Amino acid sequence: MRDDIEDFLHYIKIERGLSDNTCESYLRDLTYYQSHLSSVEQIASWESVTRDQLLNYLYVLNDQGKSQATLSRTLSSLRLFHQFLKREKRASIDASLHIETPKKARYLPKVLSTDDIDALLAIEGEDPLSLRNKAMLELMYATGLRVTECVSLTIADVHLEMGFVRLIGKGSKERIVPLGEEATDAVVQYLRSGRPTLTKHKKTEELFVNHHGNALSRQGFFKILKQLARDKGVNKDISPHMLRHSFATHLLENGADLRAVQEMLGHTDISTTQIYTHITNQRLREVYQQFHPRA
Repeated sequence: MRDDIEDFLHYIKIERGLSDNTCESYLRDLTYYQSHLSSVEQIASWESVTRDQLLNYLYVLNDQGKSQATLSRTLSSLRLFHQFLKREKRASIDASLHIETPKKARYLPKVLSTDDIDALLAIEGEDPLSLRNKAMLELMYATGLRVTECVSLTIADVHLEMGFVRLIGKGSKERIVPLGEEATDAVVQYLRSGRPTLTKHKKTEELFVNHHGNALSRQGFFKILKQLARDKGVNKDISPHMLRHSFATHLLENGADLRAVQEMLGHTDISTTQIYTHITNQRLREVYQQFHPRA
């Protein structure tokens, strides 16, 4: 059974071009699934797995208090895996067939106010780490990049003279995102006066590096953002994705076209982008109720 999982991971990484993080997520889901089937259902091959046993596993997760989002993601992983097994003739049936995906509760993304953004970006130091932090946050807010996309950027991906960033997002899809003037200036300063000191002229392709001159990790970015928020008095449970949410929301609040925002965020389906219009509508109602004399 484990060999089939390994072959599946090779398939989604090489043939479908899914990212390392996505592959790790699939591996985690399938490892727990196989463990349940082996220990609880006493199953030794995928050929023996039935629809009822897959459903039983989902019921177990539900009883453990897993969220609807987790159940939906898990079922998505298992569905793709069982389709793979049947297509490769490693199982005669698709055990996931006709199992409906649980409806996910939709929550409005948390967004930073423009005052919070201004506070976070007010990094005045001229030392290498301050220049790097300023460039990273300016770039993240200017482009709406995911944190993995940001820390994976190479110097060659950032076209400063032409004012855009080229990147490979989810599903290995390329997109071009404009880079604003302030973000461009911050990156130029970092490349000129910060990065050479941090890398000590090491050959590192990644744009953003840590104090050892190695590529910055997602965890490293998260820690930097948390510390900056504390230092700047931004008293919110901040995360890198909040910068992406804020980028989209602030663009739409200022009249940006929804399709353009969809392209910049790299969303395949515009309904994913439309969640941000609910935020702006909610804010309009709040302003109306606060200031209209007959609200």
